[in-house]
Amino acid sequence: MLDLHRLRLLRELKHRGTLTAVAAALSYSPSTISQQLSQLEREVGVPLLQPDGRRVRLTPQAEILVGHTEAILHQLEAAESDIARSLTTLTGTVRVAAFQTATLALVPGMLTFLRDGHPELRVELLQLDSETALRALLNHDFDLVIGEEYPGQSVSRPGELERRELRTDRMRLAPPVGDSRSPTVLSQLADHPWVMEPAGYASRSWSVELCRLAGFEPDIRYETSDILVHLRLVELGHAAAVLPDLIWFDRLPTVPLHDIPLGAPTRRVFTATRHGNSQHPAITACRDALERAAQSITPRLS
Repeated sequence: MLDLHRLRLLRELKHRGTLTAVAAALSYSPSTISQQLSQLEREVGVPLLQPDGRRVRLTPQAEILVGHTEAILHQLEAAESDIARSLTTLTGTVRVAAFQTATLALVPGMLTFLRDGHPELRVELLQLDSETALRALLNHDFDLVIGEEYPGQSVSRPGELERRELRTDRMRLAPPVGDSRSPTVLSQLADHPWVMEPAGYASRSWSVELCRLAGFEPDIRYETSDILVHLRLVELGHAAAVLPDLIWFDRLPTVPLHDIPLGAPTRRVFTATRHGNSQHPAITACRDALERAAQSITPRLS
């Protein structure tokens, strides 16, 4: 009989790409991973890996095994869900990944509702951008992801994941405080410095495209994924930015805000989990708590 542990290592290699990455993720040495996969090859009786430069790639037979392994893991998660539904108290750990604004505005409320309703449930949180978090969700590094999606910047939607819309979040133009010209539209900020997320972030691509549609290439002088730094640079007059309404979940705006007329300046906030554990009571409880937290928030724009 094939060893499930070794099959999972083969699946990890497919998703993570290299033996080194698998070893780092699972806290093994690369040589241990290699030995285990060699043993799996002997059990199967056919080659599973082929050299590909400095990397290895899976053979067609290995891809078949990975497909069956995915199905087995799906069934195991479904079994865990069934067991949890048979119990009267929610226990265990839910690993959550979320982008920064959700971490600030939504997660604390979720934790409060869970503490009141399911005090024995443990939640672990890591702040990550959505694309990275969704890949990690596929790798079973997390159980639930709170993600964001911008117009024209769709995030990946693998068939193995179940996605549920949580709320929308309007984005608004924030010119630097103290600018004597009082710019109110994008085109008036063509010669201003900007603060944006680093290259590769969907929010960065979307904001740059907005500026281009307004007829200019933004002078991105400051790059950070920390939205609170964006806000601070705007407050001190150092940069213009595009800020989400959710940042004002607990405070009145401290900077001038203007509507963006181009396109639909609204991002979508969603949750995602694997199909195998989407009905797990702990996941359901977290999603319900998140929805309650999202419904309880009305950005204080005036």
